[in-house]
Amino acid sequence: MRWSKTFIPTLKETPAEAEILSHKLLLRAGIVRKLTGGLYTFLPIGLRVLKRIEGVIREEMNAAGGLEVLMPALHPPEIWQQSGRYETARDVLYKARDRANKEWVLSPTAEEVVTTLAAGEISSYRQMPLNFYQISVKFRDEIRPRFGLMRAKEFIMKDAYSFDGSDEGAMASYQRMFNAYQRIFNRCGLKNFPVEADTGVIGGSHSHEFMVPAETGENDVVYCESGKYAANIEKATSAGPVNPTPITETALAPEKFPTPGAVTIANLVAAPYNVPACQQIKTLVFMVKSAATDQTQPVIVLVRGDDELNEAKFAGLIGTTIFRPATAEEIFSFLGAHPGSLGAVASTLAAEGKKWTVLADEALRGGKGMVTGANADGFHIRHIDIPRDIAVSQWGDLRTVKAGELCLATGKPLKIQRAIEVGHVFKLGTKYSEKLNARFLDAEGKSKPCVMGCYGIGVTRTLQAIIEQCNDKDGIIWPVAVAPYVVCLTPLSIAPGSAVMETAEKIYKELTEAGIEVIIDDRDERPGVKFKDADLIGFPIRVGIGEKSLSKGEVELKPRGGTLQLVKTEDAVGQILAAIKAKSA
Repeated sequence: MRWSKTFIPTLKETPAEAEILSHKLLLRAGIVRKLTGGLYTFLPIGLRVLKRIEGVIREEMNAAGGLEVLMPALHPPEIWQQSGRYETARDVLYKARDRANKEWVLSPTAEEVVTTLAAGEISSYRQMPLNFYQISVKFRDEIRPRFGLMRAKEFIMKDAYSFDGSDEGAMASYQRMFNAYQRIFNRCGLKNFPVEADTGVIGGSHSHEFMVPAETGENDVVYCESGKYAANIEKATSAGPVNPTPITETALAPEKFPTPGAVTIANLVAAPYNVPACQQIKTLVFMVKSAATDQTQPVIVLVRGDDELNEAKFAGLIGTTIFRPATAEEIFSFLGAHPGSLGAVASTLAAEGKKWTVLADEALRGGKGMVTGANADGFHIRHIDIPRDIAVSQWGDLRTVKAGELCLATGKPLKIQRAIEVGHVFKLGTKYSEKLNARFLDAEGKSKPCVMGCYGIGVTRTLQAIIEQCNDKDGIIWPVAVAPYVVCLTPLSIAPGSAVMETAEKIYKELTEAGIEVIIDDRDERPGVKFKDADLIGFPIRVGIGEKSLSKGEVELKPRGGTLQLVKTEDAVGQILAAIKAKSA
């Protein structure tokens, strides 16, 4: 390819819209252009990278037994209603109506579609295992699109779905995909690691996310340096708070005391109250929609004053993602007080025949000598003995883990770092197959639901994650496997028939015949401009060809991010191939 025959609009200045380094480089290197918030056009150089990443994914998916299909992006809402996700996923669903005013759902993922396919095609255990995958456009109604391709309204995803006749078979399929994902991200040049993850709105019983360490990532990953434990903050567990919950043996009865103006944990920590945060009970109220009754009911949630509620864990405990914080008005109507003075002491709950659901974090279990709100504005209660004074409906791990807490697996302190999620694997079980009637006859002729798994890779997000991780002060450093062109030939004179151009054409021909993707920068630009653009875009190998070096029988070989080397012209192709091999290792 000749530079003059393609379109690579590099930018010297960074557009104001770019917030993080990878977003800046996406724009400056001429990879994408923004249409509007969350929507981007891929330019020729960007599309080449995208196709290279897709090529790696296809090779590994096919090697792992995946069968590529292409499913519709327009879904009938009935299958989403049947699965239950028309409600649980409503916040991210794009919906459209046709000329007959019929509603459709734009695909954010394809569990419903592929399970409907399986229901019509799979009838016997002999047909399984099966794994269908596709690479296609998806749509999600992001509240706040940001960071370029990291959080977009339209994106490209590889999604795969396995069907097995048993849990054992499903776990084998899960492991095959897990292993394939490790190979895919390694081949893409990404330092990555899998972490235990919450299954979220997708559902299922087993889940891992593949994370790329990056300070600009939107995920917090909890890990132990031993390498024996890593989990998304939404899933992470620990041995508990560093400072234990007070268990002060006392026979004192609960005592109501005035706390005018003290409506936060910090207010009670300060004088004149001097109540440590770990001795306080934080009371939260949520409105939760019951799947059984379709009614919304208030639920009280208790965590320690120095802890934060982990809403993903809360959703897992209550079995639904359809909940919201109660408003101040709702809380007052339920408890007779405003936020800041709330509690769950049984004697203060104005029940009127109502049985309150009170969920409490395990860190509070057995707590004595605690302080909580009195359900009267401006008052709290001390000497709380939780087993005695609070009727807890259910205990669970509801708190967000903090750095420094001890790992359950090793007993060593946990650390937290930011990361970018690029892939996610789920063992779904029979959640979708039961609801959408994807059943088969086993060896004994009994009808059973297929056991499913689903596996996603954000292809466009992976592209940007590579940039976020692989860069220096001069621009992108593409790994060989995904580079738009592996070699950039940079003739410093473009006069037709000159020794410089003849040498460039000869090297181009030989490299192309060897299967290497090459671009010749034949623009009539200054050498400095050409070198800066090549570094900005990030071609793995740049070969400079000038009259001065040719007069000595040499060309300049410069691996991206490496040291410039002078090599004999006759050895140039061999040296370039060796440099590519070294960069690919």
